Amino acid sequence: MRFFFYSREHEPIHVHVKNADGKAKFDILPEGIVLVENKGIKIKDIKAAEMVLEENKELAIEKWNEYFGKSVNDED
Repeated sequence: MRFFFYSREHEPIHVHVKNADGKAKFDILPEGIVLVENKGIKIKDIKAAEMVLEENKELAIEKWNEYFGKSVNDED
């Protein structure tokens, strides 16, 4: 699985996920990780991606803020 964001993104903070089966998008919100879109990724892989994002939520927010600047939904 590949986790990424595009260089011309918009808020809220979100991460795209891609694997051999398809792609998905998760919002990273103060209240948690939210699946926004899934195009073909199996449920077991969606759950795995969600776990990875939960475990790395702070890192994803940090990397987003490094690239795009401080976000309105940053917890600081």
